[in-house]
Amino acid sequence: MIKVRFRHVCISVISAVAVMGFSSYNDCDGAGELGQEVQQRQWPIHSLDRPAPEEVKAADGFCGLTKAPEGALVLFDGSDLKGWRSDNGDGPANWKVENGYMEVNNTGGIHSAEEFDNFQLHIEWATPGEVHGDSQHRGNSGVFMLGRYEVQILDSYDNPTYPDGQAGSLYGQKPPIYNVCRKPGEWQSYDICFVSPQFNDDGTLKSAAKISVFQNGVCIQNNYELKGLTFHQRQAEYIAHPAKGPISLQDHGNPTRFRNVWVLPLD
Repeated sequence: MIKVRFRHVCISVISAVAVMGFSSYNDCDGAGELGQEVQQRQWPIHSLDRPAPEEVKAADGFCGLTKAPEGALVLFDGSDLKGWRSDNGDGPANWKVENGYMEVNNTGGIHSAEEFDNFQLHIEWATPGEVHGDSQHRGNSGVFMLGRYEVQILDSYDNPTYPDGQAGSLYGQKPPIYNVCRKPGEWQSYDICFVSPQFNDDGTLKSAAKISVFQNGVCIQNNYELKGLTFHQRQAEYIAHPAKGPISLQDHGNPTRFRNVWVLPLD
């Protein structure tokens, strides 16, 4: 008999697998009986009556990558913003850079100079350690695939808000399966696998975008089929656009920090 041992199954492998077919929680707002119940309902956008995801504490030593894998494009290595542009006129990005991270500083959102279609994105982020405000006014930011599809960033540690707008939500569309947020000021990670939508020649939708998200090593969005572009207080809808687009980071007025950002293309 041959004994095979497995140890430390890394996020990059798990997330790539998830986007290719795991669907046990697809379209599900939560786990267990709660998930079975709520997935059959159509909730109004930003409804405060929608059940909040179950809170789960992420492991302290979850399997994450400290360095980008071979073949990945590093978008931010902690030194400068040469790979980023400002959303205000497409000039140089002007966020603060120090101590290996970049920080929102009320100069507007930024986006990557490179554009992508199908990819895995790794990004680490931290909301302010000193808490001000509540709900959507606490550590608010976001990361946008193709500059159009938002995974929400928020301080959702002991901070009630509408579930489709909390950290890890597909903004305005779907809450995360779990709330695995760390305390304010602590570094967290997203590993996101994204498949770009395709459109027919007449602009109608051919195939929807799909997304899987791991936060701090926990699957919080599993091969979800996006209902369209993400909007605030407006139902999602698809509007034809190019297959490729940038990675965008939102300036929502809170000094959110980012580090260790890389992208790995997916077939």
